[in-house]
Amino acid sequence: MFEKLGHLMYRRRKAAVALFVIGILAAGGVGSMVFNRLDAGGYSNPKSDSYKVYNYLHDTLKETDPTVVIVVDAGKDVNDPTVTQKALAIEARIAKEPDVTKTLSYWSAGNPPTFKSSDGHAAYILVYGKGEAFSPESQNMGDYFQKKYDGEVDGLRLYAGGVGVIGNAITKKISKDLSISEAISIPATFVLLAFVFGAMVASAMPLIVGVSAILGAFFILFLFTLFTDVSIYALNLTTGMGLGLGIDYALLMVNRFREELHHGKNVEDAIITTLKTAGKTVFYSGLTVLVTLLSLTFFPLGFLKSFGYAGVSVVALAVVGALFGLPPILAIVGSKVDKGVIRKSAITPKEDGRWAQTARYVMKRPVAVVVLALIILGVLAAPLKNIAFSQGDSRMLPADNPAAVATALQAERFPGQTGNPVEILILNGAGRDAEIAAYAAEVAKVPGVVAVNPPQAYGKDIRIVVYESMLPRTPEAQKMIHDIRDLKSPEGTLVGGVAADYTDSQDGIAKTLPWALGWIAISVLILIFIFTGSIILPIKAVLLNVLSLGATMGALTRVFIDGHLQWLVGSFTLTGTLDTSIVILISVVVFGLSMDYELFLLSRIREEHLAGKDNVEAVAVGLQRSARIITAAALLLAVVFAAFITSGVTSIKSMGFGVALAVILDATIVRGLLVPALMRLFGERNWWAPKAMQRFTITH
Repeated sequence: MFEKLGHLMYRRRKAAVALFVIGILAAGGVGSMVFNRLDAGGYSNPKSDSYKVYNYLHDTLKETDPTVVIVVDAGKDVNDPTVTQKALAIEARIAKEPDVTKTLSYWSAGNPPTFKSSDGHAAYILVYGKGEAFSPESQNMGDYFQKKYDGEVDGLRLYAGGVGVIGNAITKKISKDLSISEAISIPATFVLLAFVFGAMVASAMPLIVGVSAILGAFFILFLFTLFTDVSIYALNLTTGMGLGLGIDYALLMVNRFREELHHGKNVEDAIITTLKTAGKTVFYSGLTVLVTLLSLTFFPLGFLKSFGYAGVSVVALAVVGALFGLPPILAIVGSKVDKGVIRKSAITPKEDGRWAQTARYVMKRPVAVVVLALIILGVLAAPLKNIAFSQGDSRMLPADNPAAVATALQAERFPGQTGNPVEILILNGAGRDAEIAAYAAEVAKVPGVVAVNPPQAYGKDIRIVVYESMLPRTPEAQKMIHDIRDLKSPEGTLVGGVAADYTDSQDGIAKTLPWALGWIAISVLILIFIFTGSIILPIKAVLLNVLSLGATMGALTRVFIDGHLQWLVGSFTLTGTLDTSIVILISVVVFGLSMDYELFLLSRIREEHLAGKDNVEAVAVGLQRSARIITAAALLLAVVFAAFITSGVTSIKSMGFGVALAVILDATIVRGLLVPALMRLFGERNWWAPKAMQRFTITH
């Protein structure tokens, strides 16, 4: 198959390049529209009780959570007649603003105590809009109110918060940070590519594939937005994976093409051999990463699904670019691929060198190397005992961001989360007053509950509004919801609200995780077996990836939970937790990328082994011919993701740090030390498989 593709790409090279360029331009033109169609939400579990409550409030009662929550700080008693007059005038002005459906404040609602700060000097104005939480409409409204009503207004200090303001702040920050990270990563990547390849022409090839994968993925994400919600966070993964994998695959292809030219082959034969060897590796590597990232679509949260859509799209397009876009370009460029010499020593491939020597050294002392590597990984993994999870909220933003300031003010000065109450619905609860009153009294005793409003009847249904003392997307809030749900409740009781939404999303992740892990493990084991013809190598690959991932999670815990070594990543608000969804994302991405590098290495070792070399020499030569590319690919990918560390959004910062560290660990300790040491210990058993299974492996 790959040989035929090589012939086709060479013979139709001009047409293939023309189609490739047209495709990139068209995808980029349409895909650029995706930026205005993304939201900052996607954390809800649509199969949960909290989602049922949300739909009931939204569809039946026509009620939504406030889009904007304004804290009015009077600096004195909010019941002062002058303060009351000014606040009511501000509320009346707000009610006339575009897209505002209603307002509610301490002063207009009859002075409820939950609307007033503990010191009595500040109070709420709640602003309701048409858009759903974190939707573009909600964010636009949040942007408008933050610009107009955050600051001094009529002698009162106003702080604008709420889902619309927070969503807008996150979206703006991510978009700005993405531009900064690209401005850092793309030039740095090109410099590194120039150093690795030693020639300007060759250095440009991987960037072509990377950029084409990104633009193509933007186009596919735009198509997804026509049918479903897509998270703004998916852009970071698209950019990082697009550049990273596009460069990885192009590195492998270009390096092999140059190697074949230096061995005396003409351009056509070099293209055919490149596709037969490196092309096949790229295909199976991409397929392995793709099926790994596909697991993200199993989760009920739109946030993780969005990453699945982005990941699968960008991986598929990186493979397409490497197999269908790059070969015809190389066919046209031919031997000119080495033009623009920068570092002459990088142009000529070495049959024996530092990596081969390292492999032989390691294989002479395999037990000692394995023990040392495991100690290093174990030390890095040790902080895992302190790991804790939550969900992203305003604390992801820099502490001085106005949205974060407003939200922190609400948590510090107000007795309950008025803008984010727990909503309890009792369907068909009418006529059960005594039972419901007793239930409400028990809810009021739950730790974290500060107030319970009297039950309200809506036809046959009963609604109870509960105010809690903690931020709703925290482990403390999750425990409170579980405590409420553990109470003996009237038949037909549903618990909703933001805290319940968070709890249901965490529970949904926990229930889905075993299925996702099972899918990843089984599919990866099968694919690596098909590729290598061994049942030993896939098992080792999975176990080594687990070790690498454990070390990465331990390092994340040490920095982002324990608060050590913050100078590595810059300032952020320490919450004592990691964002659950980001941890899932990092784990899946890192696992997929590790398998990518594993296949890069194993493909070359297997090629040398099939050529007649013994196990030691096959590993040594395979490492020599692939390790430079793996190391370069890992370094380049680390640079791309490390650029995300500059982000002011903590979840993006942690993703950048986690992925960058993981690929460095994988390319050095795992691929450079553990793999050759274990290959030596297992010897020829590395390639063993039952005869009955051998017919399912590839031989071409």
